[in-house]
Amino acid sequence: MLEAAQGALSEQGYVSMIDVLTRVGYLAPVHVDVWRKRRVACLEELIFVHPDKIISAMSLFQEWARNRNLNPSETAYLARTTGPQRDLQFSKSGDPEIERAFRTHYVSPELPEKKQEKIREKLSKPPELVVFDILRESKCSECEEELAKGSFLVMEAERPLCLECADLDHLVYLPRGDATLTRRARKYSKLSAVVVRFSRARRRYERQGALVEEEALRKAEEECLSDADARARGRERAAVRRVDEDEKVATQLAAKILDLFPRCPPEEARTIAEHAAQRGSGRIGRTASGRRLEEESVRLAVIASVRHRHTRYDEILMESADRAWARAQVRGDINEILSAWGGKGETA
Repeated sequence: MLEAAQGALSEQGYVSMIDVLTRVGYLAPVHVDVWRKRRVACLEELIFVHPDKIISAMSLFQEWARNRNLNPSETAYLARTTGPQRDLQFSKSGDPEIERAFRTHYVSPELPEKKQEKIREKLSKPPELVVFDILRESKCSECEEELAKGSFLVMEAERPLCLECADLDHLVYLPRGDATLTRRARKYSKLSAVVVRFSRARRRYERQGALVEEEALRKAEEECLSDADARARGRERAAVRRVDEDEKVATQLAAKILDLFPRCPPEEARTIAEHAAQRGSGRIGRTASGRRLEEESVRLAVIASVRHRHTRYDEILMESADRAWARAQVRGDINEILSAWGGKGETA
């Protein structure tokens, strides 16, 4: 559990009880979203373990945070609904101490004060108003208007509402695609909402755009036109910086690979490093542990590369579709190569 807390702190700069519970598997992230939408009375109803175990974990977590001199920051948790904002409840009992313990985030004191303040602002920010781009027909629970597939609706207290009944029909739709335009339009809009649609393939809701005030969109469009050239030059400079950063990451990672596997051919180490550190890939070289060049993360990157580049793993997987079995078939080949490179092999 404390490893989960440390992992969240390292990646985010802060950690909460919810972070810990989701990382150890006591709480599913999708259930946190269900709770935020007030589809259950309290978060405790969705946690997989007995309340006594939650209290024990909470005490352990708080002691860990105190021992590391983390800065506590109490945060308001508000429901993602239209209408008046409501505080969400964590426990069935509503005990003030338990509620406070859940609301408290612990921020790393090693972060600059400005960054700590940004984190506190982010955590205290009210949740976004969400509008759904529906995939099947529905009906407004107030005016009973039929809503066809592709219509927008809002969920309020578990009731579907059309935009008119939700008092959002004066907003205009801005599709995703231009991040600067969207950011500026939402900044100028006194009322805005994010539009999401459920992806059956990925089994999650994904952003499609935003609803903003028409005047705010017009102002944002004019602003984007006025500084388009400057932003284009900024993008060019940023692209150059990214190339330099990527080169630095790959070079450091290749050096670490050669440190762990001293007889690995240098060109092979470089290929592995460039692949693992590819920007936006989500591979090990782009994780927090990979950037810190932690030994186990780097070793896993090498094993993954050897598995795909120097064994029949992909062919076996294509034939059997059983990943565990396919890995077992090539483990001996992987260990033989890693041993030849002077490093530690893969364990079962």
